[in-house]
Amino acid sequence: IAAMQPSTDWHLKENAREHHTSKFSSEELIVRRGQAFTITFNGAERPEQNLIFIAETGPKPSKATKTLATFDISSTVSKEGWGAVLQSSSSSSVSISISSPHNAVIGRYRLSVQSGSSSPQSLGTFVLLFNPWSSGDDVFMPNTAECEEYVLEEFGIIFAGNKNHISSFGWNFGQFQGDILNICLAIMDRSLYYRQDPITDVSHRHDPRYLGRVLSAMVNANDDQGVVLGNWSGKYEGGKNPTSWTGSGEILQSWKKSGFKPVKYGQCWVFAAVLTTVLRCLGIPTRTITNFSSAHDADGNLRVDEFYDADGNHLERGADSVWNFHVWNESWFTRNDLGPSYSGWQVLDATPQEESGGIYQCGPASRHAIKEGEVELDYDGPFVFAEVNADCMYWNYDSATGKKTLIFSKSTEIGASISTKAVGRDARVDVTRDYKYEEGSAKEREIFKKARKKLGLEDKFDPTAPKQEEVEQEPDISGKFKVAGSLEVGKDLNLLLVLENLQSDAKTVDVNMTAWSTLYTRRRVNQIWKDSLSVTLAPKEEKQFPIKIKYPEYQQQLTTDKTIQVTALCHVKDGIQVLVKRNITLDNPDIDIQVLGEAKVNKEVVVEVAFTNPINEEVKDCVLQVEGSDLLQGVLELRIPPLKASEKSSTRFKLIPSEAGPKHLLVNFFCDKFADIKTFKMVNVIN
Repeated sequence: IAAMQPSTDWHLKENAREHHTSKFSSEELIVRRGQAFTITFNGAERPEQNLIFIAETGPKPSKATKTLATFDISSTVSKEGWGAVLQSSSSSSVSISISSPHNAVIGRYRLSVQSGSSSPQSLGTFVLLFNPWSSGDDVFMPNTAECEEYVLEEFGIIFAGNKNHISSFGWNFGQFQGDILNICLAIMDRSLYYRQDPITDVSHRHDPRYLGRVLSAMVNANDDQGVVLGNWSGKYEGGKNPTSWTGSGEILQSWKKSGFKPVKYGQCWVFAAVLTTVLRCLGIPTRTITNFSSAHDADGNLRVDEFYDADGNHLERGADSVWNFHVWNESWFTRNDLGPSYSGWQVLDATPQEESGGIYQCGPASRHAIKEGEVELDYDGPFVFAEVNADCMYWNYDSATGKKTLIFSKSTEIGASISTKAVGRDARVDVTRDYKYEEGSAKEREIFKKARKKLGLEDKFDPTAPKQEEVEQEPDISGKFKVAGSLEVGKDLNLLLVLENLQSDAKTVDVNMTAWSTLYTRRRVNQIWKDSLSVTLAPKEEKQFPIKIKYPEYQQQLTTDKTIQVTALCHVKDGIQVLVKRNITLDNPDIDIQVLGEAKVNKEVVVEVAFTNPINEEVKDCVLQVEGSDLLQGVLELRIPPLKASEKSSTRFKLIPSEAGPKHLLVNFFCDKFADIKTFKMVNVIN
């Protein structure tokens, strides 16, 4: 008699509990490698007949590429390969415990069983992921609280603003929601690596180092029609403003729905957040990192050159830049290619900044190697080292003569307050010391010199060594901008320019001042204000000059990054120029969330969001966006009527939580006068 098609019981609940995959909402078995799972099937003949199992993945499975395994039932399981142990059997069904090796290729597998000489019968498919809970895995993370945060947590906090004024916003990673796992598997199958050589690509998918690099390329749209298209122009027609996203789910779903066309638009935190979602989904512990005053060293000399004209305007010359902040990723895995001391956190950066190996990808760079200046180690050490360590050179550039004069240089400017979210808490943790030795210390300078030497930047033919025009003179005066009063969109901006004569004779100074609205990358967008003054400073005298930029002056010019760069170029008579500058990030007004009543699983609960218009004119085109994993499906969008001056709006909506535990609700409010006012609230859902 022909054998019946076996029917399989995948023991979804029990296996998911054992494998930390219960948060996935899937009818398919999802398990982690290097750990046993149980299945029961019937319709097979008696197990005495030597059942042989076949597990295969990828387009052309083979034993040579470790994408095909055949194994029979044995009494013990070898750690090296796939294996099956008989749990129990009856006349009609067999229960088997199947285990995979610690270094198995991850992805979707087809499982079949063969009995005797009959042809194999399909048992169905399952998905195999990385296993940070298992000590044999390259991504093993011994601290279980860290596993919970960096693999299982769907909410994150991303830090932004600038180093004088750090702000933050919530993000819904949503790695276990809906179809995200399938989309992550599709991302791997759309990479350039897969398209060029699918067999080799799939065979490398056991290695977090390889996948981290491939996925850092796939999250940006450059080269490969990847997930997110970057846009740093300040104009976002035809897509969504990068500051308006509140989670990765909508982005990944849009990419799939559009037939895999890049989603418009992203900036650094969007790339980093989407990469976090993808890597956490696949089981690689990952977090977002924000670096303040982050250097983009385009020419690889560990220096960033900035140019200013005589009026103090920042010029777009050269490809180097310094961003108010930049967000990248760290993922946790061993570096068998480099040795044990380089294992642990690895830097990956999905923002398309510079090509590596011909495409826009970056990392993994061992964080330990960056701290020790070992920039020659794979991958992209010089670029990452410069992001946190480059020296800054500020030049005066005369466009008529092409002459450039060094105003001053600074070695302590770049790489400040490097930040990430705390484990298990909604707080900021500073990880600067993990990237470099104390700024200004002898050890830090020694490491910087070591890195330069490794890059061949130390010999006497070095084009970056100080030339005559680069020798710094001592300035006669010093200056700084101080903030007086609050930094809020909708209020006037009050600053003080403080100038001090450092010499014992009087100095005459002509000051040219400008204020520009910028992007967070410090790219200038609109001039807001300019002014000049002449002043004589008595010996050792300090003077303060109040500056007021009124809200109506900057309101039209402000970008959605809410950043303003103020500069004062001081021409000292018979002395050298002094550049005073400050990057200012304005805060949005507050928005308030209240949960009215207890949040219970599968029960409606009402949420109220309140906003008061802080300016004395009407705001219109108001929209409220709400999302939160396990609290609501997708993104809820509510239109809100216009608000008169000082008017308060209260908006109510209902949630039906689907899972118990601490969940986060994210809210984004925008209108014609305010862009993307964000907040989040932890909602404790009970059964």
